[in-house]
Amino acid sequence: MTRSAPTILVTGATGTVGREVAQRIPARYRVRLLTRRPEAVGRTADHIEVVAGEYADPESLDRALHGVDRALLVTADVGGDHDTRFLHAARSAGVRHIVKLSGASVSDPGADDLITRWQRDCERQLCASGMAWTLLRPRSFMSNTLAWAPTISSEGRVRALYGDSVNACVDPRDIADVAVRALTEVGHEGEAHVLTGPNPISAVQQTKLLAELLGQQLTFEELAEDEVRAQYRRRHPGPLADALLRSAERQRAGAKSRVENTVLRVTGHPPRSYAQWAADHLTAFVQAA
Repeated sequence: MTRSAPTILVTGATGTVGREVAQRIPARYRVRLLTRRPEAVGRTADHIEVVAGEYADPESLDRALHGVDRALLVTADVGGDHDTRFLHAARSAGVRHIVKLSGASVSDPGADDLITRWQRDCERQLCASGMAWTLLRPRSFMSNTLAWAPTISSEGRVRALYGDSVNACVDPRDIADVAVRALTEVGHEGEAHVLTGPNPISAVQQTKLLAELLGQQLTFEELAEDEVRAQYRRRHPGPLADALLRSAERQRAGAKSRVENTVLRVTGHPPRSYAQWAADHLTAFVQAA
């Protein structure tokens, strides 16, 4: 690594995608990880620096962005101002290129829930920032099914809403592979990459695959809408709970079934299947008890 090597900032460095991105950026780049919990990062390679900070702390953003050429932006404050704060600090610091993790629903004209509107607004802010940009628009993460692990290990059961509706969900490792390409190659500026797995799959089909891999019988239990609404509202503010339900309804309507070839086109390898993802993470379902 030379002194002139570009510096890449990865936000959300302990999250599902950010952690994978940090592991994949070649050692010829300087990598800086921004996180509220540096202790959660663990051991890092020599070319990786970990800095403490958060979007609500302008001074920590300024420190993290000093000397940065490119950045991966991951935010989760639905309806909040984290994107606004970060983009202001990045522009002031002279960052040239932002790769933004968004969502595939922004391009669905029938999607108008709170989360999708927020994602669209965040994208608009980035595109109007004056910095080069790349948008990553993944479908649901395959890793979301880790939420089933406790009931799989304790009851041999999966509970979910709309069990037969399909989603072209994507392996977070494929999202990370595309993100690294966008951060380290030319030609991704001004692009919106929609990221999917190789085929649409339902919760019932995922349950069957997990049963085969685990070598045990699993039962799928369809949850009622009212039951799921109550669960969501115990965990989230009402508007966010309603947005999650509307998103599930769009999936039931078939809006999340389209498969794209973006992962293959950008990385040169086909997207990983749910069976591949599950096989690689099987111990998480066994150890949840």
